[in-house]
This record gives sequence, C-alpha cells and structure tokens, in this order.
Amino acid sequence: MAAHEATLEFDYDRPSRAALVAESVAREIGEIDDDRSRTTLERTDSRVLVEIDADDVIALRAALNTWFSLIDVAERTADVGETALESR
Repeated sequence: MAAHEATLEFDYDRPSRAALVAESVAREIGEIDDDRSRTTLERTDSRVLVEIDADDVIALRAALNTWFSLIDVAERTADVGETALESR
C-alpha cells in the first residue's frame, strides 16, 4: 500500500466532454508511472477521477503536477476544438 495518495475529481457539463478529456489523457496511464507512483483513471458520466498512489510526498507532488498539466491541456484543446466547430 502506498504511503501517500490523492484523488482528483473533474466534473464537466456533459458526459461527452468528460469522455473526450478522459480519452485524451488515458494513454498516459502506465506510461509515466514509475517505481514510486502509480495512477488510475476512471470516468463515470460527467466525472473524471484520477487516483494517484505514491511511496513518498515528493513522488506524489510530481505526479499531481503532471496530471493537473495533462488535464489542463486536454481541456484547453477541447475548448479550441469546440470554438472552431461553433464558428463554422
């Protein structure tokens, strides 16, 4: 069992938006984990959950920074795509 853990919850206005964000970052699961932290991702309706287990607080902080950045980029990219579709 990990010594440190965090759960990030992201709620969206539509299930399709949650699916888009989840699918955008899901490919990173397992790719950026290391021997000190592990991450799982789950989507239920309009909510995306990212659970991080880490052996120490430094690994937890690094994982949190990474996942916040990945989610942020996915959200901003979805915004750009949505705006482009609306302007047609």
